[in-house]
Amino acid sequence: MIQNEDEIPAATGLDWPEIAVQLDREGWAVLPGLLSHAQCDAVSRLYGPTDMFRSQVHMARHGFGQGEYRYFAYPLPDVVQSLRTALYPRLAPIANRWHERMDMPVRFPVDHAAFLDRCHAAGQRRPTPLLLQYGPGDYNCLHQDLYGEHVFPLQVAVLLSQPGADFTGGELVLTEQRPRMQSRPIVVPLAKGDGVVFAVNQRPQRGSRGDYRVTMRHGVSRLRAGRRHVLGVIFHDAA
Repeated sequence: MIQNEDEIPAATGLDWPEIAVQLDREGWAVLPGLLSHAQCDAVSRLYGPTDMFRSQVHMARHGFGQGEYRYFAYPLPDVVQSLRTALYPRLAPIANRWHERMDMPVRFPVDHAAFLDRCHAAGQRRPTPLLLQYGPGDYNCLHQDLYGEHVFPLQVAVLLSQPGADFTGGELVLTEQRPRMQSRPIVVPLAKGDGVVFAVNQRPQRGSRGDYRVTMRHGVSRLRAGRRHVLGVIFHDAA
């Protein structure tokens, strides 16, 4: 397990200027090799019986799709805490620029702990990082991970399983709804250990008359075979 955020490639090794350009252009960007295969396997194994989760959700019971996921409890596992701590300061300037472009007054502190203090003061005290598990026939309906008044506009998902070897199907799907236009679907190509950062809700899009808001949702297509694990890293806590 990761003990130090400096061991995460996102802390130093990724091309963050290019990631920012991709996020501004498309609303998502791949973070290649965010975790090693050994780290992915270690996180996947956490899905067994353990007291490190605060709740479990069976998607079919709520009309969310098929499959299940578990929310981590505090204190978070080292790898999850390290990812949250390492990624947030890289994303906060992008989040602030997006809010400025969309004429939204909220700004985000550089330090993640300070942002969590804001969430907790508003009653959003439950941790939101989660571990998802899909089997044959499982899928996740299009949705947004909002959870309360205070929402950080970017989140990260890390694929912990190898497409084509551990599972088939089960692609991450994003949709983009622009004003007065039909939705645009996007399939995000990921390998084991890759992360993807994407818009939680809305993002700015440059138009001929200035910026306008684009609404995004995400989901997972039906798994045809195998088993798929994903780590979700959400930066705001839940009410």
